[in-house]
Amino acid sequence: MSKKAILGPLLILLGAYLLLGQGTGMDSGTIFAYFWASLFILPLGLFFHWMYFSMTRGRAPGLLIPGGVLVTVAIVCQTAMLFDSWDVMWPGFILAPAVGLFEFYCFGGRNRWLLIPINILTVLSLLFFAVFSIEALTTRTFMEQPLLAFVLIGLGALLLMPLGKKPGVKI
Repeated sequence: MSKKAILGPLLILLGAYLLLGQGTGMDSGTIFAYFWASLFILPLGLFFHWMYFSMTRGRAPGLLIPGGVLVTVAIVCQTAMLFDSWDVMWPGFILAPAVGLFEFYCFGGRNRWLLIPINILTVLSLLFFAVFSIEALTTRTFMEQPLLAFVLIGLGALLLMPLGKKPGVKI
């Protein structure tokens, strides 16, 4: 394993930690409190992927199911911990088995019946993401106004901007 493979993720974690504004009181408890998903769950998920691609050389695609689930759960948990957005990120736990099954579908025998639970779980997860994201946009505030108001104003301004019209051409 190269030094870059170890140093890169450590620098990313340190930068994310400093971005949180917690750079002055860095202790091991705080690091574990914020980065437990990246420290414990993500390496286990990557280990399953490594076993599939390196150890078994593609002969055991069943390893990708727990690998995909764990990597997705780690990303969901890490994002929720860093941005304190558990109320919006929880549908990622519904998406996690869909990701694992989709990896199994892609690298396994391409059993088309796997697409049924994959699609059901993905649609449910995206539906819940949409509903709870819209709710978060309308309830969370930016400059004491709902964030949705600023998004709608920005979209309206984009629609009013001329896009590539040539001067002198009448429509």
